[in-house]
Amino acid sequence: MDRCQEIKANVKMEECYAGMSLVFHNQGELREEIETAIEKVKKETKMEPLIFDNSKDHTEEVQALYVEFSDEVQRESGAFFELLLKELKIDKCENDVIQKGA
Repeated sequence: MDRCQEIKANVKMEECYAGMSLVFHNQGELREEIETAIEKVKKETKMEPLIFDNSKDHTEEVQALYVEFSDEVQRESGAFFELLLKELKIDKCENDVIQKGA
């Protein structure tokens, strides 16, 4: 299955900021899978990114979760993003910022 059709991942990296958005259609199981994957990667990496949710009550048709790092921590954020993509079985980002083997 092509997970890129279910979950659209976008990464943006700047000098003191790194963020990933995960955009998906409102499906309870999919949201739960994404939230569980984020928690698993947080435990594995011992990193604590900021997590933002664009929905107030999870009823919107299209939803997004944002995973963000700032300041010095953003330098290690690539490893977190790669693990999260792997956990969610997403083989590429929408904008191809993260490349396999990079």
